[in-house]
Amino acid sequence: MLLDHTAKGVFAIAATPFHPDGSLDPVSLDRLTDFYIAAGVSGLTILGIMGEAHKLEPEESIAVARQVIARATVPVIVGVSAPGLAAMRSLAKSAMELGAAGVMIAPPSTLRTDDQIVTYYSQAVEAIGTDVPFVIQDYPLILNVVMSANVIRTIVNNHSSCVMLKHEDWPGLEKISTLRAFQKKGEMRDISILCGNGGLFLDFEGERGADGAMTGYAFPDMLADLVRLQQSGERDSAHDLFDAHLPLLRYEQQQNIGLAVRKYVLQKRGAIAHDTQRKPGGALSGTGKTEVDYLLARLARYDPRAEL
Repeated sequence: MLLDHTAKGVFAIAATPFHPDGSLDPVSLDRLTDFYIAAGVSGLTILGIMGEAHKLEPEESIAVARQVIARATVPVIVGVSAPGLAAMRSLAKSAMELGAAGVMIAPPSTLRTDDQIVTYYSQAVEAIGTDVPFVIQDYPLILNVVMSANVIRTIVNNHSSCVMLKHEDWPGLEKISTLRAFQKKGEMRDISILCGNGGLFLDFEGERGADGAMTGYAFPDMLADLVRLQQSGERDSAHDLFDAHLPLLRYEQQQNIGLAVRKYVLQKRGAIAHDTQRKPGGALSGTGKTEVDYLLARLARYDPRAEL
């Protein structure tokens, strides 16, 4: 089940469930894993930004990886981004030994030039091993590292173990078209492109050549349906479904409370017992929860999955 360039569909970015006191909630972790699988995802990505990986102790990260990989029936990608390569190497080794399909690596925010970015990924691959499939995480809005299409092409061509791009540039539709043009002309190896950004541009990303989504929207079943409709050529139906969910997708984009919204909806859908974030973290006010409830009620008019 090693990850390769043919991956497509929805790889849900998984939340990490906590008890109200901030400790890990293993019962909810099993429940959440089952929820994602039942939603029809093609894979899972754990220990990412949404998974609050930066708030976990190393042994907690390994515990989460062990539990999810053991329970999941789909490939699991493990986020191994770390300030130092030694920590990255250690987590990547543990994850692959546990049965991960591959790892995801985000660039540190200190990188500024194209050469620095290319060199960093060379060093990262050397650290984790050339036999470990990896995903480039391109998320300049949060990571403050801008990777041009040319830089991504260089990294892909330099490392056969690079099999996927998690594309979260914004605006980013033209980048997808450029990368696919590189492939068509034989200037870049084939890779899988899955898109994040909360799914906010997924309505057209698939039409530009993306293979699916890698995001944490609390309706992964909708994302799976949307990608399926796109890939079967049912354009209007795909856009109708997307348009119905757009108000909630947009509401999630608020800085500092986006994860709070997602965890609140996951809790309402029965996927986790508590919407707790490990501190520091944003929180929904009572008014915010009322607004989310209103959006869900409106969404249920079109999509019965929102009837909570």
